[in-house]
Amino acid sequence: MYTAGDLRRRRAAVRAALPGRQPHAVPGEARAFASANIALVKYWGKRDEALHLPRTGSLSVSLGPWGSEATLALTRKAAEVWLDGEKLAPGSSFAARALAYLELFRPESGENFVLKTRNTLPTAAGFASSASGFAAIAKALDALFGWDLPERNLSVLARLGSGSAARSLRDGFVEWKCGRKADGSDSYAVALPVAWKTLRIGAVVVERARKPLSSGEAMRRCIATSPFMAAWDKTVRGDLRAAKEAVAKRDLRALGEVAEGNALAMHAVMLAARESVFYPTGASLAALAKVRQLRAEGVPVYATMDAGPNVKLLFEAKSESPVRRAFPDAVVLCPFADKGSRR
Repeated sequence: MYTAGDLRRRRAAVRAALPGRQPHAVPGEARAFASANIALVKYWGKRDEALHLPRTGSLSVSLGPWGSEATLALTRKAAEVWLDGEKLAPGSSFAARALAYLELFRPESGENFVLKTRNTLPTAAGFASSASGFAAIAKALDALFGWDLPERNLSVLARLGSGSAARSLRDGFVEWKCGRKADGSDSYAVALPVAWKTLRIGAVVVERARKPLSSGEAMRRCIATSPFMAAWDKTVRGDLRAAKEAVAKRDLRALGEVAEGNALAMHAVMLAARESVFYPTGASLAALAKVRQLRAEGVPVYATMDAGPNVKLLFEAKSESPVRRAFPDAVVLCPFADKGSRR
């Protein structure tokens, strides 16, 4: 998965984020939850694969009760990884990634980890389950070893598991700073001081199956072959400024226009790759068309999509009734309400 040089740099990043702290054997287990997030200004493309450093900044909003729970314990036996109650083969995709990540933190005394994770959202279908999963693992590591890390340091550690996991450590609006340093110490996420109580996210699940191509593979293909990547980087910088201004003003129209345009631009980058990457299905396109029809009828609702077929809606509480009529199967989430608030 990583070269020897990559592993040295990853371990160095861990040491830098754990000043004066070391993994050591502890009794019991630790449990942590992290919300999934959807990017309103997307992260698409890495400047460093080993450290998961992005080419640009990004902005997300959390999905409240939708996310991942991780439970960690140490054992003298072989390492184990469980997902949603099923023990995974060590060579399976998620288990291999999780074990490679946890190896960075294995105590010198030789214990292995038992990791049990549960998702409250569709896995690997464009709802950032990888981000919430690795954010929850990072939180559980912090609790298990009693590090009590500052959020900036914990964000760096989560990023080493999955790039966008850096954004899943906090609720609400979160900006992931791309940073400039080669060691990644300045690439971390910070929460924006805005609580938009009336904002609603509608999750339109059109496909629950795993994606045919992982986001990481799709990013690499786009960087290598898409002629739109350079324009994408420039677009994101402008979109990020505009989105932060819209959030500060709680301006749904401004935020929705940026988010919808940014998502479609990301998918255009994928379409231009060789071989083309295309995640939307017919049902995805029908949902996008319905969003445009609602706006034409005077209902302020906007759409975004991550690297997957599912569609997310942005609207305010006052528009919930017509949105629900148009999308009766959508799950409506309140990002700034209690984590139990899902309707």
